[in-house]
Amino acid sequence: MVHTINHFIDGKLIKSRSEKALPVYNPATGEITAHTPCATASEINDAISAAKKAFTTWSQVTPLKRARILFNFKALLDENSDELAKMLTSEHGKTIEDAKGEVLRAIELVEFSCGTPHLLQGNYSENAGPEIDTYTIKQPLGICVGISPFNFPIMISTWMFIPAIACGNTFILKPSEKDPSTTLFLAKLITEAGLPAGVLNIIHGDKETVDALITHSDIAAVSAVGSTPVAESIYQTAIMHGKRAHTFGGAKNHGVVMPDANIHEAADAIIGAAFGAAGERCMALSVAVAVSNSVADALVEQLTQKIPKLKIDSGMNNNVDMGPLITKEHAAKVKEYIKVGMQEGAKLIVDGRELKIKNHENGFFIGGCLFDYVTKSMRIYKEEIFGPVLCIVRVANVEEALNLINENPYGNGVAVFTRDGGTAREFASKVTVGMIGINVPIPVPVAYHTFGGWKRSIFGDIAMHGSENVQFYTRSKTVTLRWPKESKTKSEYHLLSH
Repeated sequence: MVHTINHFIDGKLIKSRSEKALPVYNPATGEITAHTPCATASEINDAISAAKKAFTTWSQVTPLKRARILFNFKALLDENSDELAKMLTSEHGKTIEDAKGEVLRAIELVEFSCGTPHLLQGNYSENAGPEIDTYTIKQPLGICVGISPFNFPIMISTWMFIPAIACGNTFILKPSEKDPSTTLFLAKLITEAGLPAGVLNIIHGDKETVDALITHSDIAAVSAVGSTPVAESIYQTAIMHGKRAHTFGGAKNHGVVMPDANIHEAADAIIGAAFGAAGERCMALSVAVAVSNSVADALVEQLTQKIPKLKIDSGMNNNVDMGPLITKEHAAKVKEYIKVGMQEGAKLIVDGRELKIKNHENGFFIGGCLFDYVTKSMRIYKEEIFGPVLCIVRVANVEEALNLINENPYGNGVAVFTRDGGTAREFASKVTVGMIGINVPIPVPVAYHTFGGWKRSIFGDIAMHGSENVQFYTRSKTVTLRWPKESKTKSEYHLLSH
C-alpha cells in the first residue's frame, strides 16, 4: 500500500499540507511504495520555530545530560538495527549486509559523540597579564541544518545531527526524498531516548525546501552531502547568507595496483570497492590504475572472471553481492555513460546493461561493467558515474599514477596496493587526496578520525568526524578578567582579625 511520508516537527509526526509530492520506490521491484511531500513555507517555518524555541533550553542542558540521551539512543539503535537495515534496503536497494554495516557506522559515531563533554572543554590562562586571567569557552551556534544524500540516509544523517545536538545546538534535517523513512525511525528512537521536542526536526522536500532552509535568517550552520555541483551551490548560497557551512561533493576514487601487489587479492578488494552498493557511494573505487601493461593484463584477467560471478538480486535476499540502483532514471543515466565510454574508444570488457533478475524484471538493476584502455580525457574518467562501472587506466610507473590522481579535480579517497612500505609511505605523502588506503580499498576512517576529501570533493574548511565535528558545531568565546583588590580601612582589618 502506498503511503505518504510525514514530517517530524516539535516532537510529533506531522501530515504535510503540501499538494506537491515525489515518489519513493522499491528499487528491486520498481514499485512506488510511498510519496515524499515537499514542505510548505508554513511547515518549514514551523520547524524553524520549534528548533528556535528548543534552543533556549537545550543549549543550557549540561553536556553530561545530553550525553546520557545519546547513550540511550545508542542502546536503542543496537536493539533496532535489523529493522532499520530492512527499512533501508527496501527503499535504497543496497544489500542487507551493506545496510547493517551502515547502521553500525552510525552507532560508532553515536558512541564517539557520547564523549563530547570532554571535547567541549575550554582552556584557562592564569596571569595572562598582571593580575589578569583569560579563559576560552565553546558555545553552540543555534539552529543547524543538514541536507543528507540518498546513498547513506542513516549514517550521514547521524553524522550530521548527533554531533550538533551533542554540542547543544538544535537541528533540522532534510533527508533525501528518495529514501526518507529511516530518518523518521531515527527520530522516533532518539525521542524515546529522552530528546526533548524541537531539538531534532525532519522536513521533506526538494531544492525549494533546501533553498528556503539555507537562506533563512535563523539558521546558523549548514552541512550537506551531494554531487559536486549541488554541494558547491549549497555552500555558496549558505555562506552568502552568513551561515557557517561545509558541504561534501563527488569523487573519482583511484586504486593504484603496483607491480609487486598480490593481483588476486587486489582484484578481490577492487571488486568489493567498485561494485558494493552498486557503486552508489562517494568512496566507491571507480578507477583502477594499473602500473605497467603486465599488471593491467593480469588485473583485467582476474576481474573478467570475477565480475560475472557477482550475485545480483534483491538486497533483501541472503548472500547477495549487489542490489539495484536507486531509481530507473539513475540506471538510465549510468547506461548512457557506458554508451559514451564505448563511443570515446574505451574497451568494454564486461557489459552488465542487459541484466534481468528473475521475479524482479522491473527492478532498477545493472550488472557490473568493466572498461579497459580508459584515458584521462574521456568523460567516463572525468565524471562521477555513481554506478557499477569500473575503469582501468594504464600507466608506466608510480610517478605517472600520482600525477594522474593529483591532476584530477576530485580528492575524496584513494588506495594503493603494494607490498613495499617505502612506496606506500611516499605515495601517501605526495598524493593530494583526503583519505588514503594502503591495501585498504575503501579508507573510510573510524568515528574519532576525520572524514573529508580535498579539492572539489569538499567545500569549506572543516571536515566531518572526530573533534572536527565539535569545531564545526561550536564557536569560541574568550573572556579576559581582572578582579581589583578592594582597599580596607583599619576598622575592617580589626573586625577581620576577630
